[in-house]
Amino acid sequence: MPPKEYRPGTAFPGIIGRTTDESSPAWPQPVRAVPDAPNVLFIVFDDTGFGQFGCYGSPIETPNLDRLAEHGLLYNNMHTTALCSPSRSCMMTGRNHHANAMAGITEIATGFPGYNGNIPFENGFLSEILLEHGYNTYQVGKWHLVPSEQESAAGPYERWPLGRGFERFYGFLGGDTSQWYPDLVHDNHQVEPPATPEDGYHLTADLVDKAISFIASAKQVAPDKPFFLNFCTGATHAPHHVPKEWADRYRGRFDDGWEAYREFTFAQQKERGVVPVDARLSRHDPDVPEWDSLPADQRRLAARMMEVYAGFLTHTDHHIGRMLDFLKEIGQFDNTLIMVVSDNGASAEGGVTGTTNELQFFNNAPEPIEDSLRAIDELGGPSTFNHYPWGWTWAGNTPFRRWKRETYRGGASDPFLVHWPRGITASGEIRTQYAHLVDMVPTVLDVLGIEPPATIKGVAQSPMHGVSFAHTFDNGDAVTGHHTQYFEMLGHRAIDHDGWRAVCPWPGPSFAEADNAFGTPITAETLGELDAHGWELYYIEEDFAETHDLAADHPDKLLEMISLWYVEAGKYNVLPIDSSTLQRLIQERPQITPAQTSYTLRADTDTLPAAVAPRVLNRPHSVTVDVEIPAGGADGVLVCQGTNVGGWTFFVKDGRLHYAHNYVRRAVYRVASTEPIPQGRHELRFEFEPTGVPDITQGKGAPGNATLYIDRRPVGREEFPVTTPVAFNPGGMTCGANPGSAIVSDYRPPFRFSGTLHTAVVDLSGDLITDIPSEMRMHMARQ
Repeated sequence: MPPKEYRPGTAFPGIIGRTTDESSPAWPQPVRAVPDAPNVLFIVFDDTGFGQFGCYGSPIETPNLDRLAEHGLLYNNMHTTALCSPSRSCMMTGRNHHANAMAGITEIATGFPGYNGNIPFENGFLSEILLEHGYNTYQVGKWHLVPSEQESAAGPYERWPLGRGFERFYGFLGGDTSQWYPDLVHDNHQVEPPATPEDGYHLTADLVDKAISFIASAKQVAPDKPFFLNFCTGATHAPHHVPKEWADRYRGRFDDGWEAYREFTFAQQKERGVVPVDARLSRHDPDVPEWDSLPADQRRLAARMMEVYAGFLTHTDHHIGRMLDFLKEIGQFDNTLIMVVSDNGASAEGGVTGTTNELQFFNNAPEPIEDSLRAIDELGGPSTFNHYPWGWTWAGNTPFRRWKRETYRGGASDPFLVHWPRGITASGEIRTQYAHLVDMVPTVLDVLGIEPPATIKGVAQSPMHGVSFAHTFDNGDAVTGHHTQYFEMLGHRAIDHDGWRAVCPWPGPSFAEADNAFGTPITAETLGELDAHGWELYYIEEDFAETHDLAADHPDKLLEMISLWYVEAGKYNVLPIDSSTLQRLIQERPQITPAQTSYTLRADTDTLPAAVAPRVLNRPHSVTVDVEIPAGGADGVLVCQGTNVGGWTFFVKDGRLHYAHNYVRRAVYRVASTEPIPQGRHELRFEFEPTGVPDITQGKGAPGNATLYIDRRPVGREEFPVTTPVAFNPGGMTCGANPGSAIVSDYRPPFRFSGTLHTAVVDLSGDLITDIPSEMRMHMARQ
């Protein structure tokens, strides 16, 4: 006979006598899901445009996603915020991104309620809700929903996945990572990848393996317990990393250029019903050169970059197919509610020519085309951090205009698939109802028959901003419940209301047509001018791709839309409007400890994420390491930061002390000691003293003198003409080893220090050693 149970918090229903023979037990009832409750699977792509899945008309092969569309529903009117962290916050909470304090990515958080990057606990996550209804909850892949300053081993951990309702986590906390050498966290601790690229390792395959393992492990014990899996690949965000054979499948397929891609995709979209038959293709973007105007070598490079991207997407689809096949194998596929979405439109962060290293974009240091051509055969491999040109970005968002970070439809309208054979009768149909990512949580709860909770962990919950679209699953003619939606991203604004769309681009409709550079702050005077003259108006019901501006024809409607934007902005913490970028990226933010000028590191500890690592760029600094050199000498890294696409490393090799600065993969500046390090305990030191100021807009960090010391005696000096100006990405700092890819080619990672490393002190105070006689002896020794 099963044991008697009672709901926790209710009266004990058993009998308590003086002894057990005159008593009757009862047990607190375990949390169980409703019988036959469906699994929930979100598959979240990154930087994937409306025109890049095969089922959306693209020439790129995505057979597994296409099958979901063929037997499920394809939505052509889903909207995102136009940037990743904000979008992901919406799909987890059902609230708008500024209300989630996610105006932008966490790395550009500022000190205003809508911008600080700390998602309020009153905005509960779907994982927290489903956990209380008997679900297993898994987060696999990209997170990017914790303030950057909270990503270290010091925590706090309350906004990591395990702090927001997920029972298991395997993935990366930041915005992107190498697919070959990823920064990985398992549950709440850093781990190294289980293999190397030479062993055939790739992050996407690893993520799918771990997702399958999480599900299989629980199903062994509780086969009927449903799960919620938020599967967030790194694809197709840069770096576009993929095994060469996958890219080679597309050899020559994009030689006709981006205009041809758009024409083909648009024709396919009309034929498939993805866009209305009377839709017009948006204009040729002024920032995108005509394909035929490019020199032959530039066309060859751009085509190869697109081949790599296409291979990356097809490779990702293949591994998603493995996960879907596993669900079929265990009999869970038909009763899994699958939603596939991208977090924003295709990305233009590769610049007009594309790049072999996205870090150059963030440091305003684009490489010459000749340098890119020399690396053409390395694209997609472990030595690059590549991203295609924005001509392919524009094509990837067909039929829309513009791209990620902008609130035209190219940035904010994305592919969205729904598949659930057990719960949806309709199959292979197009849905045109308006929807936004904030509607995903309300839809899931509606399907499951779960009311949004009044409290989670004792915290009173705010109302959700989204509405369910579950009523559209089996009714293609159903009316949307989502009538009004605002947009704001880096000062670029828009609003949708009942088929009308108003857009206020900043700094302009394109870079070529703008009077200001991207990232220029909007002042109060500028805002007044924009509101008077900067808004455009479209009737999307008849103009799917925003091709005909009606602002002059309907001034009253435009004024109504602008006013409505401000109403929504007031509701959801959108103000103050902040269009700055670099200023937000480099500004100081509160740390969990008071401001430090000295950091003590130790070997065999976690890597310091870039946001909490000492900020050594463009300032005087020193690295002092207390070591013991055994008989026979020692080799290895003392302290390093970054990867093979940019960073610095302080190391010992062949008995001598070395420092090398990898400037955005373009050049390596070095200094080596003129004498070996003796056996015994010693103080090894590196100092950098700027000799000029950085020119950040030109991608040049401060030049300076780099000096090495052994026991406070100078033993090597070089002048570095330039250093990295803004950031390393990935930018973790590690003591005692170089995990991941080698920052320089002088050694093979992890190149752990083989002596004894007691401590390493990184000092930012500016206190440098001055020993004129010793320095003179060093210079004389080098003659």
